[in-house]
Amino acid sequence: MTKSGLAWAVSTALVAAPAATQQPVQESAAFTWEAIQARPTGASGRSREFLRVPTATLDQLEMHVTWLPPGQTTHAPHTHPNEEVIVVREGTLEAFQNGRLTRVGPGSVLFMASNQPHNVVNVGDTMAVYHVINWHSPGMLKTPESSK
Repeated sequence: MTKSGLAWAVSTALVAAPAATQQPVQESAAFTWEAIQARPTGASGRSREFLRVPTATLDQLEMHVTWLPPGQTTHAPHTHPNEEVIVVREGTLEAFQNGRLTRVGPGSVLFMASNQPHNVVNVGDTMAVYHVINWHSPGMLKTPESSK
């Protein structure tokens, strides 16, 4: 084998080889409510994280449920490159999405677009409960240093 052929074979093997710390891809699964521990969050709320793993088509899929007390928010309006979906189970939320406010209740779905400011506030009199589905498309989790 020539030097250039050897260099090509080694570089191809290195690019194709998975990182030693890479998580296995999520297979089909069921997550029972009782099996997932709730953990306290700020403002007297709670959260249950179901998963935060790579899938066959995503660098990361993250799903959790949040309980948000009346009058509280999980965070100030912020942006991020990934998109997310919120499905309201209980309560009334006011969603800030890219400069607009919308009031939503049980059964409502919010889509938070990439890099658009967003947050939610519980504007009801009872605990708000909502499911969050958050995903990172391939290449989104790379740090600036790893993309050089």
